[in-house]
Order: sequence, then structure tokens, then C-alpha cells
Amino acid sequence: MTKIHRLAWPLLAVLASGCAVNEVITAEETTLVVASAPQVEGMLLDIGIIEFEPNVPEGNDPEDSRIYEEIRDAESRYLAYHLKSTMQGTGHWGAVRVIPSAEAYTDVIVSAVIVESDGEFVDLEVTISDTTGQEWYTQRYETQTGISSYSENRDRRQDPYQKVFNDIANDLHAYVQTLPPQYITRLQQVSELRFFGDMSPDAYGEHLAADDDGLMSAVRLPAENDPAVARLRQIRERDRLVVDMLNEHYANFYYGIAIPYHAYRRASREESVNYRQVRRAATLQTIMGVVVLAGSLAVDTDDSDYSDRQMKRSLQNIGISQGMNTIMSGISRTSEASIHIEAIDELAESFGSEAAPMVVNIQGETRRLTGTAEAQYESWRRLLREIYEAETGFSNAIEVGEPVRAPEPAG
Repeated sequence: MTKIHRLAWPLLAVLASGCAVNEVITAEETTLVVASAPQVEGMLLDIGIIEFEPNVPEGNDPEDSRIYEEIRDAESRYLAYHLKSTMQGTGHWGAVRVIPSAEAYTDVIVSAVIVESDGEFVDLEVTISDTTGQEWYTQRYETQTGISSYSENRDRRQDPYQKVFNDIANDLHAYVQTLPPQYITRLQQVSELRFFGDMSPDAYGEHLAADDDGLMSAVRLPAENDPAVARLRQIRERDRLVVDMLNEHYANFYYGIAIPYHAYRRASREESVNYRQVRRAATLQTIMGVVVLAGSLAVDTDDSDYSDRQMKRSLQNIGISQGMNTIMSGISRTSEASIHIEAIDELAESFGSEAAPMVVNIQGETRRLTGTAEAQYESWRRLLREIYEAETGFSNAIEVGEPVRAPEPAG
């Protein structure tokens, strides 16, 4: 190979460097474990899923972090409700509800922090605990969506993050399978006594005791033939009815934002992939440009043969020009990457956080609960205590109206 050929070869490499390799990612899948036969009803634990923690950093700059507060707030409810739907379909549990706070006493509590969620990657830190205050485990669940995760031909019942939800449900089921039946019974007793003690601390506050670690246990059980027990169980059923009605709000919210949220995640994933490819191509072009430019400047143009000298000088000029153009192209494509981030920002619409007002009728008196789901539930529990303390005997006198479906978003 002549000196001229050796000099021309890197120039050809630079000309070919503009071709980028597109990523093809296939998402991993996990099969959801579903009960093959009906379970013993008395041994089915009730699950409460608290709204996920949005985890928006303090002083968050969306352009830098690509974390949009409106989206994260929506996700905290959307992802919690989808986990509820996934777990409810397994047949392994009693009632599975999204609960506004841990004050909605239930056997097992699921809480989660959204570590990352950008349509392409999802990372959740999930903590499982029970009504005694015992933490079972904390586990990170993550996955990367694939090119077909947002396909129009996909199974619409499967969320693009479905692997994560299936993993959470499977792990929790596997853990409960290791618990002795006596422990499950104790959990059910403690969650009931916690509700009784909240309604009537004087009568039932001493039925539970906390150890040095703050873990609750039943020290004695109320008599099954106690009329107050039957009445409190009726009151608890009304309380569960209110939580179920709040779940109708979560359902309305879930289905209401499904289309725009899916579109956001799909676009966000595309932008993430494009951004990464642009940055990779820009870096490669810039590096190659510097190499060609440095190589061209280093060419020895002092040659005794006039024609060879002229050829080298021409190639040097071409190399310098090509190198500078490649460097500038790399800088230009890096700027182009920021445009993709701006495109995501345009989709970050506020989905709203107010629950539809709930109307509760007590012996002909109408009470209207408003605000967020958590605020409505807090108002309801205060009202419930007032009713119990007033001894109004309301077992059949409370009507809970369904929340009004939120209007469809404009546009």
C-alpha cells in the first residue's frame, strides 16, 4: 500500500462514520402465577397498596433530570392501580385495594418508591409489611421496555412495565406461602383489632400491645357473642365500602389517563433511544473528526517529488476540511439531542389530582367529601368516629354514593 493510500484510508472511514446502528431491544417477560384452584377464603389476606411515592428530587430541573412532576404524580396512582389489577387477577388474595394511607387498616401493605420511570426503563423500590408493623422485605424491581412494548398489536391488558408487576405479585405470593396458617390468622385478628381500637380506644385499646420494636400483637380477643363486636364489624364493612368507592375514583383516574399516559411513555421511550443514539453518533463523529484533523496536520508535505508533494497537500486540505466538518456535525447533533428532551416536555400535561366528590347519606343527612382521595378518607374516618361516639346505631343508615366520573380531557 502506498503512502497516499494509507492517508486516504482514514478519510474513507470518516465518511462512513455517519451511519448509526439502530438499537433493537426485546423486553423480558415474567409469567404471572395464577391460582389453579379456589383458595380457602378464610386464609386469604387482604392487600392494601398505598399510592406510590413519586420521588421528585428537590429543586428538580426537568430539562436535566427528565422527571416531570405532573407525570410522576399521575404515575404514583396509575402504577399502584395497575399493580392492584394484576394482583387481583391471581386469585391468591382477599380484597386488593389502593388505599390512600396506612390508616385504612388491612392485613398486608404494599408501598413503593418510583426510582426511575421514563417509558424505556422502570425501577421501583417496593416494601412489603404487615398490619403488625413487621416489614417483610424491600426489593428493587426493574425492567427495560422493548421495541414491541408499545406496539398497536400488543395485548392491551399487558402494561409495557408488566414484567415488574408480575414479579412483585409472584414474589409476594411466594413469601406468603412460607407463612404458617396461625400467622395469617393472627394478622387478620390484629388488623380487625386495630380498627376496633381506632373506633373505640376505651373498650378495645388494650386488646393490642406493642413490643420493644413497636410490633403489634393481640393480647386478648373480644368475645364473639359481644353485640359491640358485631356492630363494629358492620361499621368496618361500611369503612371498606368507602375505600372501595375511592377505588372507583382510582379506576376512573386510571382509565381516564390511560391513553395520554401510554402516548407519553411511548414518545418518551422513543426520545430516550433517539437521544442516546444521537449522543453516541455525535461523540463518534467528533472523535473521528479530531483524529482526521490531527492526522492531516501531521502529514509531511515536504517531499522531494513535486507531484507527490502536491498530492499530499491536497489530501491534507481535504482531511482538515473533513475533520472540521465532522467536529461541527458532532456539535450540531449534540444540540439536536436537546430538541428530543424538549419534545417530551410538550407531552407533560397535568392529569389532575382531585378525586371526584363522594356523597355520604347518614339518616337522611347528606355529607359531601371532597379533595384528594387521602383527604376524603381522613374526613370519612373523622365522621365515622363521630357517629360511633354519638351511638347513632347506623348499621343500615349509611349510603355511600359512587364518585362522579371525571369529565374526559379536552383535545
